[in-house]
Amino acid sequence: MKTFEHYFLASNRWLLIVTLAVMAVIIFANVALRYLTSQSIEWAEEVARHLMIWLTFLGCGPVLRYGGHIAVENLQDALPPRAAVALRAAIALLLLGFFIFFIWFGMDYMERTQYQQTPATQISFAWIYAALPVGAALMLIHWLLMARGYILRREFAADAHFDANASASL
Repeated sequence: MKTFEHYFLASNRWLLIVTLAVMAVIIFANVALRYLTSQSIEWAEEVARHLMIWLTFLGCGPVLRYGGHIAVENLQDALPPRAAVALRAAIALLLLGFFIFFIWFGMDYMERTQYQQTPATQISFAWIYAALPVGAALMLIHWLLMARGYILRREFAADAHFDANASASL
């Protein structure tokens, strides 16, 4: 399981890096062309916007694993240890249900928008909205991999999980 988790984290991290790099190259090329030739790439803004949507949803899982989403922890800090574990278990179940709902809702939304096309690239909006169920599924996997440690010890991943150099050892 640790091997799966290692490769899962590394592939999620590299997917984020590549998506951000592609987005940056497209934006830089468009700005450079606009100022140097007074021409711009007509699809650049649209593709960059859609890559940003994908980047947001693909990044939700690692941020969850790191404990970077907003949280109010005063109640569990004030509770006795057993009650705090019970509260975290309830939170874990609520998050599990939320992620499953997110996947279902995202699939439904994709189905509803499959015949609408983007203005510049003429691709189906379902490809853009696929970021919602894909990101939620990745978040669910991240959550299942870390939920036990969160519930029992309120632990999150260390900074080393997000070090780009750490993935170079793969």
